Amino acid sequence: MEILAPAGSKDSLKAALLGGADAIYLSGKTFGARRFAPNFSDSELRAAIVAAHDRGAKVYVTVNTLIKQSELPTVYSYLDLLSSIEADAVIVQDRGLMRMIKENFPLAIHASTQMGVHSLEDAIWARNAGAERVILARELNLDEIERITKGANIGTEVFIHGALCYCFSGQCLFSSMLGGRSGNRGMCAQPCRKLYSLAGKTSFMLSTADLFCVDILPQLLRIGVSSIKIEGRLRSPTYVYLATKGYRAAVERAERGETELMTPRERELLEVAFNRGFSPGYLGGDQVMQRRYADSRGLPLGTARSRGREVWLPTTDLRDGDGITFYRGSYKVGGFEVKNPRQDGLGIVVSSPFRLEMGEYEVYKTKDREFPAIEKAISQVSLPNARAERIPRPFKLPEVSRGPRKALLSGHLSSIPSLRSALPFLDRVYFEMSDEEDEAREMCEAAGKEFVLALPRITPKIPKVDAPAVLVHSPGQALRYRDRRTYGSYSLNLFNSLTVPPLDQYAVSVELSRKDLADLTAHDLRALEVPVFGRIELMVTRDPSLEEGMLKDGRGKCFPVVRDSYGWAHILNSADLFLLDFLDELDRMGIDSYGLDLRGRPPELCAMVAKAFRQRDLGMKNRIKRRCGAITAGHYFRGVR
Repeated sequence: MEILAPAGSKDSLKAALLGGADAIYLSGKTFGARRFAPNFSDSELRAAIVAAHDRGAKVYVTVNTLIKQSELPTVYSYLDLLSSIEADAVIVQDRGLMRMIKENFPLAIHASTQMGVHSLEDAIWARNAGAERVILARELNLDEIERITKGANIGTEVFIHGALCYCFSGQCLFSSMLGGRSGNRGMCAQPCRKLYSLAGKTSFMLSTADLFCVDILPQLLRIGVSSIKIEGRLRSPTYVYLATKGYRAAVERAERGETELMTPRERELLEVAFNRGFSPGYLGGDQVMQRRYADSRGLPLGTARSRGREVWLPTTDLRDGDGITFYRGSYKVGGFEVKNPRQDGLGIVVSSPFRLEMGEYEVYKTKDREFPAIEKAISQVSLPNARAERIPRPFKLPEVSRGPRKALLSGHLSSIPSLRSALPFLDRVYFEMSDEEDEAREMCEAAGKEFVLALPRITPKIPKVDAPAVLVHSPGQALRYRDRRTYGSYSLNLFNSLTVPPLDQYAVSVELSRKDLADLTAHDLRALEVPVFGRIELMVTRDPSLEEGMLKDGRGKCFPVVRDSYGWAHILNSADLFLLDFLDELDRMGIDSYGLDLRGRPPELCAMVAKAFRQRDLGMKNRIKRRCGAITAGHYFRGVR
């Protein structure tokens, strides 16, 4: 089983090599999902690959952001560089890149966790599209991982340690919609680590604990997982070294059949290096949250008592050179390095370089006496000098002429009363799977309107349906129902004209601006739908503990939380997308369909919205705004960087 370590900097690369990584994943200066890490220049990428190969390790380069149409020539040149410097694989999110790579470069493709592979059919689709490995969604449990690993005939990679996103990977629009910093473009502002209120309680409601899955290793070995992945391209070289070395040793012990896979000291060092509290994630159940605090606090030691300049600590394990930090609630008071600790009963007394108010504090160990020696050893690992240059290679897609089209109006609904009120104004209906779907289908057929059954958003096991047309949210769903008419939702993240799989119609990503849409439609003849109304889904999560209701942030914005019949919770935007003003402009781009998301809305509002968009009646805008509370043009003007 491969140990795959992160490297967000040259020092972290050295740490991963020193720790015994089989492979390292890293990014260039562009198109990586961690744009705030130092990352690697073209020449540094070449040097990293040479250094890793000299030690028998592989390098996988992340090209795991969504790619705009205008960026395709640049990413083509970048992939050509990666091929020339012999990257062992590229990790990709954008499905269009899979097609580009397969047709032009001898590069191995690993489907990023951002691609959202979470079903057997998703993995089979990725294999057929050219991937050698799928990095599975972190929401999967062991049974689901086993089903894919044993049934898809493709390598599987599983996250084993580090940060756990609250939202299903590749589907988070929270940071994007609130501030324009898209997680799908490597710019996540981590709104999940903020305070929220819900049902009268305030906490770090969306903040997960860190993955720590060492005890799951025997099961992953039995299942046949190809690679275990350590998260952490934004973390310190010391963390990278300790995690890599710790899991290297743990895998070797598991392969020998030992029961203690990680010593207490190895675990302690990992906790000190970085943790928000540890959890086995969905591999070990569904208790993944740590809502008391959202930052890394190190190893909890207990309650300290201040005596002014002297502090009593509830441990006897601290030594000279260890570092400690004090908290009161969520407030960080400060910390210092331990010197000359003195035993006092069941604890020790240390001198503080600053005066602490008398009283009790939570105390954490945040530095270990071994860290300086580790940092020195990392600094002594040498990297070769290397040079890499991009050779310009033309990449141009022919422009097409879509011409104005008679756009249809689609409505996504979830109840019979709302369907009845909106149906006269719609051409197509996407209806949620429920015990009302047969009645909805009969109503649509009687009215001469197209009926499309909307599959669930996330489907580790894709349900069997008999509808002639389906709305799909993943390539696996499209593969399963390739004999039907298939319509893609915006969760497929269509950013460019290369994006696959083939469908009868695609909804474009809600992160595209008017310029991005113009670029796309100038090169794409496929049937396209633009979402023009509704509460965009900001997050979808498997967390069973999030209650339905209104999630309120620190600015007073309220985000509806709804739970589907499969147990997934959906967090919706605080304002409705509203693009009625821009339909004429979109018509000139040749858009085929406009989508209204009317799920969960009262019948009167559904009728009002559908009528306004059917008649293009801007005079209804203020009435709709008053009923909705707030409306937004989303990314239509600003887009994402």
